[in-house]
Amino acid sequence: MNFSIRQVKQGDELTLAHIQVESWKAAFHDILPEEVLAKYTDIENSANMYRKLLEENKGNGYILEVDGKAHCIAYWDATREKDMPGVAEIICIHSLQDNWGKGYGSKMMDRLLTDIAASGYTKVMLWVFEENERARSFYEAKGFEATEKTQPALGSSEICYEKTI
Repeated sequence: MNFSIRQVKQGDELTLAHIQVESWKAAFHDILPEEVLAKYTDIENSANMYRKLLEENKGNGYILEVDGKAHCIAYWDATREKDMPGVAEIICIHSLQDNWGKGYGSKMMDRLLTDIAASGYTKVMLWVFEENERARSFYEAKGFEATEKTQPALGSSEICYEKTI
């Protein structure tokens, strides 16, 4: 299978929303309460969010395509954490379940880390649901380390991971 990674552009909002919504349904059905998951997997709300990000040119978004079909999305930017100036944040990395475990998420993460470093950052952080063992194992395999920092999130709890690059 051939893959490519490109930056997002206006008009990608439905692709971004589709991958996020389907990824959330597959990954978080045992983590988030049903009503919360339903709210955050509304395709129209997700498309509107991405449309706004694209119109405002906010963040650094990517789409990974496998054989010409969108499979994985990711976004990063300067961290939203006020106590972490000069740190980049991976805001999301989502992929469709049909290609989980085939290395595409790893290729996307490698691209993110390369671009983050090229932008002058030496440290990157992200938030992940504490119960999301699959994602936590993925981040740890990519050199991220869990911190003591946690926060409530959508009826669950998130833990902060960091990596020096």
